Amino acid sequence: MIMIKNTLFLQALKGESVSRPPVWMMRQAGRYLPEFIALRDKYDFFTRCQTPELASEITVQPIRRYGMDAAILFCDILVIPQAMNVEVQMKPDFGPYLPCPIRDQKSADAMIVPDIDETLGYVMEAIKLTKEKLGDEVPLIGFAGSPWTILCYLVQGQGSKTFDLAKKLCFTEPEIAHQILQKVTDTTIAYLKAKVDAGVDAVQIFDSWGGMLSPTDYTEFSWHYINQIIEALKDHAPVIVFGKGCWFALDTMANSGAAALGVDWTCSPKTARALTGGKITLQGNFDPSRLLSPPSEIKKMVHEMINEFGKDRYIVNLGHGILPYINVDNAKAFIDAVKEYEG
Repeated sequence: MIMIKNTLFLQALKGESVSRPPVWMMRQAGRYLPEFIALRDKYDFFTRCQTPELASEITVQPIRRYGMDAAILFCDILVIPQAMNVEVQMKPDFGPYLPCPIRDQKSADAMIVPDIDETLGYVMEAIKLTKEKLGDEVPLIGFAGSPWTILCYLVQGQGSKTFDLAKKLCFTEPEIAHQILQKVTDTTIAYLKAKVDAGVDAVQIFDSWGGMLSPTDYTEFSWHYINQIIEALKDHAPVIVFGKGCWFALDTMANSGAAALGVDWTCSPKTARALTGGKITLQGNFDPSRLLSPPSEIKKMVHEMINEFGKDRYIVNLGHGILPYINVDNAKAFIDAVKEYEG
């Protein structure tokens, strides 16, 4: 049995008492780092995702620079639609673009539940290479988008402030929407299980657009499917669920088999603890824009945040992904503040 040297992150997921909370940052492997930008300028986005040597290198870059307590595999949530026979492009200065959105029965039927080894084997290779590079120093996190968040892109065809076309399909042709959601769920379960088998130590589900839905619609179109993933994975690896804008579902989430729940910056630590009954590990919730503050202020705010959440059953993180133009010294101040914490 291989033993990871730094177990703070895994201890926090188990609810064990720790000397200080662990820290990592969503999107830490990426666009704010000079060494990442150097690779970005040489290789397009999906080449970076689909080339194990590049994906593994990008994953370990922030660990080398800052020494976070966990690494997260560099990849993208939209590799799932690609594996399901849907074309996905990543356009510079635009974002995801799907030339043939899924908006009717015929296109929903054409989506396959793929063989993961055939379609996403490159991710498993990246995991194995990353584990070698990490040398068992810190745990590795694998991730996937929630089925609802994937549906948003599948139907809308691109990013959106409202995802109105995705909602329209759900509310006018719910049978088609549920068919898409179930196919994505089945694919995601197989994908995350394969990631665990390949060596990741925990998995996170990103429900980036969950907060677009009312609480009732969230239950039907998002949580129903996230819960299937939790049930299928919880005995294989700890599952973290991060729903942006989904504070209203924290009490429901806390009673699932999830090991931890992500909290965005619009929900205070006190409210998050109250909604979850203080019985589950929480992760978050520093406003990513606050990394624009002076380093001394960042450190002060991080210590205040830890005091509000409490050092146990807590993983320090941002309330969403790190912004692309954050100064590397400010990111370092965030990480160092946690390492220097004495409760």
